[in-house]
Formats: sequence, structure tokens, C-alpha cells
Amino acid sequence: MASLIRRKKPFLRWTTTTIRSMSQSTSLPRTVARVRDHGFDGLMDAHKKLRRVCKLRDLILLSSSTDNNPSRSIPVPRLENLARRYLGMKQFESCDTLLNFPHVFEVFEHPIQRVLWCRLSLPALRQIDQESLAIHSMLPDTILRLRKLLMLSNTRRLPLGHIRLARADLGLPDDFEYSVILKNPDFFRLFDEGDEKFVEVLDTGDRLGLAVCAIERRRELEYRSRGKDAEDVRFSFVVNFPPGFKIGKYLRIAVWKWQRLPYWSPYEDVSGHDLRSFEAMRRMEKRAVAMVHEILSLTVEKKMTLERIAKFRLAMDLPKKLKEFLLQHQGIFYVSTRGNMGKIHTVFLREAYRRGELLEANEIYLERRRLFDLVMMRPKSGGVDMRGELRGFRREEECFGRECVERMGPGLGTYVNDSVVDCDDEDDSTDDGQRNSRDCVSREESK
Repeated sequence: MASLIRRKKPFLRWTTTTIRSMSQSTSLPRTVARVRDHGFDGLMDAHKKLRRVCKLRDLILLSSSTDNNPSRSIPVPRLENLARRYLGMKQFESCDTLLNFPHVFEVFEHPIQRVLWCRLSLPALRQIDQESLAIHSMLPDTILRLRKLLMLSNTRRLPLGHIRLARADLGLPDDFEYSVILKNPDFFRLFDEGDEKFVEVLDTGDRLGLAVCAIERRRELEYRSRGKDAEDVRFSFVVNFPPGFKIGKYLRIAVWKWQRLPYWSPYEDVSGHDLRSFEAMRRMEKRAVAMVHEILSLTVEKKMTLERIAKFRLAMDLPKKLKEFLLQHQGIFYVSTRGNMGKIHTVFLREAYRRGELLEANEIYLERRRLFDLVMMRPKSGGVDMRGELRGFRREEECFGRECVERMGPGLGTYVNDSVVDCDDEDDSTDDGQRNSRDCVSREESK
């Protein structure tokens, strides 16, 4: 009778069997505890302000881009109306942005219409010109990065709209379709297929020189420096787990085995391989890690939003659940949800950053960093206290907002008078601009 009773296995034996089977596999566990990196999250919290400033800056430049408005200024009520309509800002949110960042925006009172106007400050305008010069000076490197990005695709082509979404990450100018693609017919071909435009890279004979990943160059440098001691870095990645991440014994063994797993290069054509075997699936999984690593390495700031990377998923054989896949490799990538209430996920390449700074900075990154410094600069540190001078801003906004919008009509910038344009100097501060405006008014009265 006792022999017929089914005996339960001891809990200790069952636990040991489960852990041993996981350690024998070269795949990492699917569920890994996520640990936040406050360095990257803090950087994204600061970039939230930068994104709002850039949206308002572009709106001011677009709204004031007329021949009748060379001072590139716009009435504050008009800007408030446009920001609420096209940027989805709340009431007075654009006004608060103008006052909170006086090193980027200047608010002054119109000498004739008695309405508040705004424009970009001189350092902000200089930063735009310097960034444009940096983008054009780095066009040869940008063309090389675009060729490598197209080579990562299985068909060596990508939709033009997907590249346009990632043009700021790749360092491309706004008119890249003409200044980069059409001006280099030896490298690119632009064609229509159905209702969509595609960009295809042409083979110029230097494919072997371009088909080298950034991680492979890093391994080569490490092998030359260490010699025979670096034999185990042939297929490994740089793994730096976030602070506070507790890696256990068996996870460490799984990472050790995964680092030595061979895989196909992202630039290699895998259409001729049989991908149904378990070994091929593991190689393709590691190839996807190398693919995302190479995409981030081709960007200017070594980061890109998860939504933009997902645009290349079908063309580059990336997993469907891309977020869970990247969270499985926290030592290589970091996915931050800060900056836009969790709606945008930013993927960082961990090895490229240290304490919130890019290790290998380029000209475009340095120019964008200058705008970031202007945004993070305190108002009183530069001798600018705009709130003290414009205490009645909300009252004037309520009184003159509707009247100004009705008088402006469809035109933009029609309130600018020739005498005001001649007397306003962008090199002066806000006080000097107001003083010049009063001089213009007295000059008009004398006439």
C-alpha cells in the first residue's frame, strides 16, 4: 500500500535541478529584475525641458520667417495661440516657458502697439548657426553613417519617411533628401515603390571596409592591448550593469556563456542559412543585440527612442517585443521612460556614457550641449530677471490677447515697424532693447 502512494520530490532537489538546467543554457533568463539608473533618468528629466524649449524655438522661427519680419520676433499672444493649437500646450504654458528660460528667449514691449513680443536671444541664435555649420562640416561622416545604416537592412533599402524621423539622431540636415541623397548618386538611389519613397545604397566596391561593426573595432583595440589574454573577447560585448544590480551566481554563469556564443555579423546576409535550428535561433538573438548596438553607434549622441528603432524592425530582423528584449540586456543598453510621462522610451548605449556625458563627443553633440547649458542656466546667474520686469504679463495677456489675434489675422509678424527694426539690435540685452525702442518712439514723435 505504501508503494502505491506517490512520493513528492524534496524541494531542495527540485530547485537544484531547475537552476542546473538554466546554467547549462547559453541564453539569458527571460525575466531579469529591472534596476533604474538614476544617471540616465536624471539626464532625461533635464532633456524634458530642452524638448519643450526646442519646440517653442522652432515655432518662433517658423512663424516669424517672413520677409517683412527680419527681426524674427512674434507677439506673445500670437505665440500663445499657436502653441496651444499646434503643440498642445496648456494655457499660459508657453508664457511660462518664455519667462523660465530668459537665456534662450527675450520678451520685450512693442513701442507702438504696447503688446509684449518675444524673440530668440543672441546666444540661442548663435547656437543655431553653429549647429548648422557643424552639421555641414560633418557631412562626409554623416554620409558614411547613412550608408552603413542602409547596409544593415536585408534589402539594402529603407523608407524615406523612417530616415526622416531619425534625421536628428543621425546628424542629417533637414533637407537631406536633396543635400545628401540626390547630391550623391554614386552612393544612394531614391525611387518610388507604390505610395512610398525608398532610399537604396549602391555597391561601390568598398563593402568589406564598411561592413565592420563598432564593437568589432573595440575588440580589436582590446586584443592589441592585451594580446593573448583577450582570447575570450572574440564574441563578447561590453557589459556594465547599473548601480545596485545584484547579479547572482547562476546569472553570472549564463552571461559568461552568452558572451562566448558565436553569432552572425549584422552586415552579413543570413538568407542562405537554415534558421530553424535551436543553435541558429540563439545566434540570431545575439545578432539582434549586435544590430541594435550598431544602430546606436551610428547615431550622433549614441541614443535613440525605442519607437524610432522599432521602425527598422522588419527590415533588420529585430524581435517583436523589442522593449522586453532590450530589458533582458541591461548591461549593454538602458531603456529610460523619463522625460515624457512614460510615453517615450529612450535607449542609451551604456558603454558610450559616463556620468551623463558622452565619452567620444563630436561637433554636433557639443553644439547641442551648448543649448542644453543655456536651458539649464539659472536666470539670475546671467543677470537676467525677466519676471521682475514683467509682473503685469498675465494681466496684459488677458487684455490684449484676443484683440491682438483678431488684428493679426492670417499674416505673421505684420506688427513690426521699419523704425523698430532699424533701432532694435540683437547684440543688446533686454533692457537695451527696451531703451532703443523708447528712443525710436521719441524719434517718431519728433518727426
